[in-house]
Amino acid sequence: MPNANPDTISQHQVLDPALLGRPVHLLPLYAARLQDDLDAAMQGASRRYWGGWRLDNVEFGRVPQQENLRWMAATGAMGTVSVAFERGLLLTLLERRYGGRSAGATQQDAQSARVTATEERLVVVLTQQMVDLLYGRVAASTAMEVAPAPVPAGAVASSTMPGKSAWALRVQVRDANGAIGQFWIAPDQSLMAAILGTLRPESQRPRTPRGPAEPLSSKLQVKLDGVLVTKEVTLGALYDLQVGDVIPVNVGRADVLLDEARLFTAAVAEYKGKLCLTSFEDAE
Repeated sequence: MPNANPDTISQHQVLDPALLGRPVHLLPLYAARLQDDLDAAMQGASRRYWGGWRLDNVEFGRVPQQENLRWMAATGAMGTVSVAFERGLLLTLLERRYGGRSAGATQQDAQSARVTATEERLVVVLTQQMVDLLYGRVAASTAMEVAPAPVPAGAVASSTMPGKSAWALRVQVRDANGAIGQFWIAPDQSLMAAILGTLRPESQRPRTPRGPAEPLSSKLQVKLDGVLVTKEVTLGALYDLQVGDVIPVNVGRADVLLDEARLFTAAVAEYKGKLCLTSFEDAE
């Protein structure tokens, strides 16, 4: 057996147990279709904003945990979409649209430049474009008879960073001078479920009948962690605790975790002197 090394390990995708049974392996195909839509828009109706830029790559991944990203979100009939642009990319787009000289904004410019009203308007317009493009791709994939209405500017507002387990499309663009910029498009859970639903095969191939299958519960084992109660105390109160002290808590519905991902909530009950979890409900 060959020895494992960083080069061979990097070729294999790590499976998220919360995604088992979902066609996540087909997401690159969906990203490629959206890349075609983005490229057509950048060369067509949105050319006034993206003139001179071309797409390098579009891929699905997790939401970037970067505190310096400013997230904008818009909610429409198909769900909520959050969008974040690198500040350097925004400043470069502004400079070239109104100045046309600089090859790109430096990292120092991106951190120190004051946010202007013009930049605010640009962020809103670009966010509208990305949300409309994602809506259009979902509508085309689901063969909707009526296309979704364009997202109005008033529906775009500042937003908090999506959860670290949320999906996001990372879009990388490049210009003729070699400048590179990135932005992210993050659909909410319901919209992501719709995207995954479009990737499921319409029909399964007929399979040769086999003998009685072994129950899945005996073949697939997962570890669930139940969080019955949490309590926040100050550090001083923690140090003052002594043997016999009582910490008052209220036991409500418990959180059920799979690999630190919150999947269900459950009621806490007592059965034959033991605490049990029952009445499971989806966490989202």
